[in-house]
Amino acid sequence: MMRLADRRVLITGAGSGIGRATALRLLAEGARVVAGDIAEDGLKETAALAAEAGTADRLTVTPVDIADEAAVGTAVAAAVTGLGGLDALVNTAGMLRGAHTHECSLELWNRVIGVNLTGTFLMTRAALPALLESGRGVVVNFSSTSAFFAHPFMAAYSASKGGIASFTHSLALEYSKQGLRAVNIVPGGISSGITDNIADLVPADVDWNLFLKLSPAIGDGMPGPENVAGVVAMLVSDDGAFVTGTEIRVDGGAHQ
Repeated sequence: MMRLADRRVLITGAGSGIGRATALRLLAEGARVVAGDIAEDGLKETAALAAEAGTADRLTVTPVDIADEAAVGTAVAAAVTGLGGLDALVNTAGMLRGAHTHECSLELWNRVIGVNLTGTFLMTRAALPALLESGRGVVVNFSSTSAFFAHPFMAAYSASKGGIASFTHSLALEYSKQGLRAVNIVPGGISSGITDNIADLVPADVDWNLFLKLSPAIGDGMPGPENVAGVVAMLVSDDGAFVTGTEIRVDGGAHQ
């Protein structure tokens, strides 16, 4: 199905996990994609996978630190120029660092907020003029089940994702009359670069029993990032034309 054959898309976090799966899925459906990430090696792997799939001719990769205002401005401008406009921005990039809240340093707090929340803002702000010019622009942001349900040892991460959720709702209403849609994807119980390494990202003395309720209710183990990528593809396409200002939770029923 080539339902995205005329779509121009910028994706962050495309060097691994959900961002990479999304880039590959949108390419498979015909989109032209600029894939950004701070990890250049990851972007090379994404490009190699696109080449294997025969879609590399519609992919451009660009290193970008979404927490750096100047870098974001340069990357978005280049993407818009290269694509000849922009129809969708997918803000997948993010980071997770866990800590006992009473031991969470201000440096850690600011770093997580700076990447996840401020980075999403910077990318969106820079892309908005082109998205509005498109007349059918879409912003797909990534919140998290941690923004709506208790996830232990993740105060900074949860706060950042809650901010993204509120930010997205503001966008959806503010620009609704100009044809822009804004939607939150809310993953949980998805195998990705973050969840696969969760033991390295939280304190060594965590009580793992507190995480039991976060497991998917269906299937056998955690599904892969491609399960989220399919939802993004729907939202970017005309199939999602009446979806805005809301959350789509993809967690296998972990938070019922």
